[in-house]
Amino acid sequence: MFFLDRLFSAGLSVPTGPSLPDDHAAQTLLTEEAALTPARGEELRVVPLVEVDQRVAQGQPLFSLRAAEEIKLVAPMPARVAAIELNPGRRLIQMLLFREDGGGRHSFETDRAESDAAALRALMQEAGLWRLFRSRPFGHMPALAETPAAIFVMAADTRPAAPDPRNAIRGREEAISRGLSALRLLAGNQVFLCETKGRSLDLDDAAGIRRIACGTLHPQGLAGIKIHHHAPAAIDGRVWDIHAEDIADLGDLLATGLLPETRLVTVTGSAMREPRLLRCQPGADLRGLCHGHVQPGPYEVLAGSVLDGRPAHWLGPRDRQASVLSRGSGKRRGHWFSAALTRAARPLPIIPTAALSQAFGGDIPAAALMRALSAGDQEAAARLGALSLLEEDLALVDYVTFSEPPLAAQLRGLLNAIEKEEAPA
Repeated sequence: MFFLDRLFSAGLSVPTGPSLPDDHAAQTLLTEEAALTPARGEELRVVPLVEVDQRVAQGQPLFSLRAAEEIKLVAPMPARVAAIELNPGRRLIQMLLFREDGGGRHSFETDRAESDAAALRALMQEAGLWRLFRSRPFGHMPALAETPAAIFVMAADTRPAAPDPRNAIRGREEAISRGLSALRLLAGNQVFLCETKGRSLDLDDAAGIRRIACGTLHPQGLAGIKIHHHAPAAIDGRVWDIHAEDIADLGDLLATGLLPETRLVTVTGSAMREPRLLRCQPGADLRGLCHGHVQPGPYEVLAGSVLDGRPAHWLGPRDRQASVLSRGSGKRRGHWFSAALTRAARPLPIIPTAALSQAFGGDIPAAALMRALSAGDQEAAARLGALSLLEEDLALVDYVTFSEPPLAAQLRGLLNAIEKEEAPA
């Protein structure tokens, strides 16, 4: 019991300024432009299914993957295709779309998808939902025929200023129950629903779903922390995670044959006059989401939180928040000791502290894992839980330590090296 209490209380509260009240109503805002883009670190070799200047319906497949034509990327809104930008090898840069009302919605065939695993896979791949799964280790979209050892559905999110997933699926309990039941076709009884402690969803029809309570401090609401504790990922045991709103979308798709048109996002940060809670289309124009609500002066827009966001023009495929920061607001303060370390010939040392242990969520041996990552010790890092983690899981650690190079980058380098060694010859 003491161990569980320690896990629930582990973590840190990151100051982000004014926050939205729980009962704040979301405004629907569809930006005039949107784009299909790769997720961070994702490489998509694609085959276009439409042409520039063609009108497309919301949900219509626009690309298929070159190596797996069954997997599609779909239109986030009724639109006209303005541009298709590809790098050599048909690597997707972006497809730019201009919104055109009246373009309709694409309908999918859902026969047998609620009772047959192959039909469910085919539907999710055709409707663009397959790409919203992340497979660990490595954090890629699952392979076409990959079978998960477990699936974690995240109905909790402790990133600073992230929208509460419960608000995203409020009134959609039937849809998420249907989606969760469908997931059991893919992972049997190894489907985990992660919820904030004391804020469980009212789901009557989620029989067989294993429910996990998460603490309220960051990083307790991250998939990697829960996966590490309950079903660690392995090379021969892939574990998937996905947001609860995406599973509610799956439930609606199974019931109606149509994809929902919006997702819930927050737009916050030091440059905003006040935080916003919005329903917008995937791939939305981030500047359109904050237009007219930014304080005077230069600012930068991040897709993601202040901890793990990156400068971007478009909302990414898994992003559910945007952070609008005044220029220079994210820089660390100068200090003579920090300056001396920065100029040192050797990498900066990291001093184990209580805050560091909290930043790892209380269940990961912080000092030992950092040593393994810094040394590139693949065997030790894997034994300590690195295969269950992605960069987002170490963003708070980098915030606390100002590690150079960032531990998140060291983790990615180690995962890439392991993946390369495990790749078939």
